[in-house]
Amino acid sequence: MVYKSLHRDDWIVMKPRTFFLTLAITVTVLLSIAGGGLYWVLSTSPLTLLKGGIMGEPTAAAFIPKQSPIMVSLLVNPNRLEAFSQLIASPAKRRRSHQELEELEQSLLAKTGLNYQKEVKPWLGEEITLAVTSLDYDHSTQNGIQPGYLLVVQTKDPELSKEFLQLSYSESAIAGNYDLVFDTYQGANITYKRSLKPSANSNLFASTVVGNYVLFANHPKVLREALASVQAPDLNLYNAIAYQDALKTIEEPRIGIFYANFPELSAWLSHLAVPEKPDITQTLTVALSLKSEGLVAKTALIGVKDPKNPLPLLSQPVGTLDYIPSNALLTAAGTNLNQFWQQVETGLATDSPLQQLIYRTIESVQTPWNLDLSQDIFSWVKGDYSLALMNSSNGGKPEWVFVAERSDETEVENALIHLDELAKMKGYSVDKLTVADQSVTAWTKLKTSSNNKITRLEAEVKGAHLRMGNYEILTTSLEAMSQVLSANQNPLVASTKFQQAISALPTENNGYFYLDWNDSQPLLEQQFPLIRVLELTVKPLFKNLRSLTITSERNVNGIRRATAFLNLGVRE
Repeated sequence: MVYKSLHRDDWIVMKPRTFFLTLAITVTVLLSIAGGGLYWVLSTSPLTLLKGGIMGEPTAAAFIPKQSPIMVSLLVNPNRLEAFSQLIASPAKRRRSHQELEELEQSLLAKTGLNYQKEVKPWLGEEITLAVTSLDYDHSTQNGIQPGYLLVVQTKDPELSKEFLQLSYSESAIAGNYDLVFDTYQGANITYKRSLKPSANSNLFASTVVGNYVLFANHPKVLREALASVQAPDLNLYNAIAYQDALKTIEEPRIGIFYANFPELSAWLSHLAVPEKPDITQTLTVALSLKSEGLVAKTALIGVKDPKNPLPLLSQPVGTLDYIPSNALLTAAGTNLNQFWQQVETGLATDSPLQQLIYRTIESVQTPWNLDLSQDIFSWVKGDYSLALMNSSNGGKPEWVFVAERSDETEVENALIHLDELAKMKGYSVDKLTVADQSVTAWTKLKTSSNNKITRLEAEVKGAHLRMGNYEILTTSLEAMSQVLSANQNPLVASTKFQQAISALPTENNGYFYLDWNDSQPLLEQQFPLIRVLELTVKPLFKNLRSLTITSERNVNGIRRATAFLNLGVRE
């Protein structure tokens, strides 16, 4: 249906229901614009955003119930970020940034009929907040589980926003598919569409303007709950003690905030009406900041008990990284794996979502070998360690490498004897083989293969281990062992890409998790199809992403803190 636009002299076609979806997906600009146009930030510029962002928090959190499963908020106007990137970038990079931004807008708005520049930009303010507010907003057994979705957009021109809403609703009224319903709740005027066709869920796309905020929801009940929350400080997220305590531990400027309540989030992802563990308090708060060559995420995790030693254990990369080749797809490195695992077992609430996720991951690794990782591996690793996944040079499946410091000789030897016995129980023989002039213990099994009616006898190697100085090296193949033994010529820790990946992380920490996105992307896409969806949604971010590095650091008042760095710089 054709009607007048905000500019009075333009005529456009708009689908009002898509407006909610479009504004919701605008939140993805939080990463997309930063990833597509800000990784070359110059440290000498006096501009405010060079400090990493602004010192603020989402004021829209006052509209969000404190039991909300998830909230993501952009604290800087997308247009401001674009203008900033254009101002400080070289001409070549300006063109690239502008082109990627146009591609993002076109891909997001292609099926909506909306024109961001003409219809949204004129009134869009500095904050965009999207949240899942409830697991089931009406608690009705007749229409199934209906989560509540709320979008709060700050407006710099409330009257222009109201005019836009009035014009957008006019399509439905003229088309005759919906009745427009006008309601008042706690002094706010709520407008929503009610389908002329009877259905269990006929109320859709509700909106209201409250002060300098435009609120959109998927049902009027969700809006009423939001308005009730802002009137009752004890009920909203903005005043939630755990949320505010977490924010106090993050002192860096930021461009966005992410918040998750794990019990509620787990229920939402599982499509449940109530969380399985409603009494567990376990939340994660993340602040995203701009950094030279990338984005930094400062995290605060609540609901995990304090470890016995809350101080960072390391001030430099561990020695086991010297044995990890530079072509590693992903690497985890730290010290005292035994202590870390004990903290996981005792620090997380029993059957909490985080604990279940970790246990499921561990189970997938240890079941095929009848292993008990906590006893057979973790218990004797009390010094430095590194775990890495590497591509196979012959195009086969990736290989694992584990390097651990031999802290207790007797304990380590007993553990290796036990691993050899487990291999024998699986039908493998334990043999001594030579790799790069080193005597390696390998788990092998003879098998036959046929090619052109010729049968060959081959040895399948399931794993290998070797003592090298004060370290024990375990690999899933002889090829991987060979790469490890030659790693001193080009170790990961000495590579430019790794040094760049840890450049934005605190020096004092508890180790690193490093992911080389360039080389691991195909494997991750194959194993986790959701990544493909994320790539399409925030294409500029993944297009420029080089690596992801995470480290944990000092705890503050019982709150676990960590830092993640998304390296968006140039290739090595």
